[in-house]
Amino acid sequence: MTIERTQLNAKDILEKNFKTSMRGYNQEEVDEFLDAVIQDYESFSQEIERLRQENERLKKQTDSSATRTRPSASSHQVNYDVLKRLSNLEKAVFGKKYADS
Repeated sequence: MTIERTQLNAKDILEKNFKTSMRGYNQEEVDEFLDAVIQDYESFSQEIERLRQENERLKKQTDSSATRTRPSASSHQVNYDVLKRLSNLEKAVFGKKYADS
């Protein structure tokens, strides 16, 4: 999975200068708005990085637990042998009547 990079960072937003004209925007309002955008942008960037790290940690945890819990061929054979012995024991204890039901 590829993650697209953003075009701007908080520093780019902070240092952006706009040309003024006779009927331009109120510079104070623009600055206040950009300050709020920068704060949100930094918060989102931090959250994205935190989630990336958590995602990597969970992938590693999943990979290691899958490796530990994956039964081997010999484990399947042991399970089969145990079930077969249990079945034979039930037949011996309860007789043929139990095995037929």
